[in-house]
Amino acid sequence: MPTTPVTHTPVAAGPAYAERILRLPSKFSATLIPEPGNRFNHAAVAVHAGGEKVGYLPPELSRRYFEPLQAGSPVECPGRRAPLSAHENTGTDLLLDLTGVPCAP
Repeated sequence: MPTTPVTHTPVAAGPAYAERILRLPSKFSATLIPEPGNRFNHAAVAVHAGGEKVGYLPPELSRRYFEPLQAGSPVECPGRRAPLSAHENTGTDLLLDLTGVPCAP
């Protein structure tokens, strides 16, 4: 079965979030929160899990989700830790399933 970016979206997370990510269970619920004041991406969508920020949606995707999320309340979606091979090959530590998350066309 092919995978689509919507069901296996990588989270952009740097070294600042590494310890927080390690504390997460293999499967978790993530909350997506728009960050309009983010100085690097004015359409940033932060990913929170375990009561802490653990990264961001990649900029090319956050543009599609920012406005619908900003218009409503924070949205939860399923997340999971990526396999070690994903981290070694692409630096991806977390994957989200954005299937039920509202987005712009």
